[in-house]
Amino acid sequence: MAAKKKMTLYFSDEMIRETKQEALRQDRSLSWIMEVAWKIAREKMQSMPGVEDYVEESDEVA
Repeated sequence: MAAKKKMTLYFSDEMIRETKQEALRQDRSLSWIMEVAWKIAREKMQSMPGVEDYVEESDEVA
């Protein structure tokens, strides 16, 4: 089993409310919902440009 670590994340009230509703609907923990959401979104997030991509483009223009 993977080690568990406690972490503090800040979300809008609306996102917390929606996530809690989904956790209740699925009879799952908030942690489980967030972990699965990340696994689903990870590939899409990795395809987005990072900060370094914008910095390099700015350097080329200057």
